[in-house]
Amino acid sequence: MRVRRCAKAFTRLVLLVVLTLVVLLAPPPSRLLGSGTGAGDPVPTGGPAGADGGTPAVGRLWPVGVRPRVLRGWEPPATAYGRGHRGVDLAAAPGTPVRAVAAGRVSFAGRVAGRGVVSVELAGTGDPPLRTTHEPVRASVDEGDAVAAGEVIGTVEPRSSHCTAPCVHWGLLRDDVYLDPLALLPPWLLHRGPSRLLPVLGVPVPA
Repeated sequence: MRVRRCAKAFTRLVLLVVLTLVVLLAPPPSRLLGSGTGAGDPVPTGGPAGADGGTPAVGRLWPVGVRPRVLRGWEPPATAYGRGHRGVDLAAAPGTPVRAVAAGRVSFAGRVAGRGVVSVELAGTGDPPLRTTHEPVRASVDEGDAVAAGEVIGTVEPRSSHCTAPCVHWGLLRDDVYLDPLALLPPWLLHRGPSRLLPVLGVPVPA
């Protein structure tokens, strides 16, 4: 009888360990995206992925921070020259490192209208390739440099007139068509929830 009880306890322990590993290693489920902009709120997408029929989720990380606050989302204009917001504004203090969200090549690093701008053509995203833009950014790379996902391409410059709070404006284009840069990020990056242990076969697990 004692051996049988020990065997049952051991079996429960093994199942608990296996299910715990499954929960911890599996990506968290995606959630419906809303219009919140707080650090714990769903991230707004602003509209369809783009006129090219979709944007591949090749991003491996956010350009700044781990999950920055979105100060203003993508607002596609009704016409090519209409009013809108051609990108997203991410809260970022001056001096914050700006990173390439995916591998590619620097297509521009310089100043436009007094603001530092860095653009990266993303590898393996078609012809013409997708191109990310970041401003205001003090570049630490040169035009033509190859960059890996997560590589620092510059730092956020002091506050500009674009945002009401310190930020970096992140844009995405294919040729001259603006797209939603958040579409580059997979769901698990857009909203990462905490992992939780689950009870198994009556074995209590601390909350």
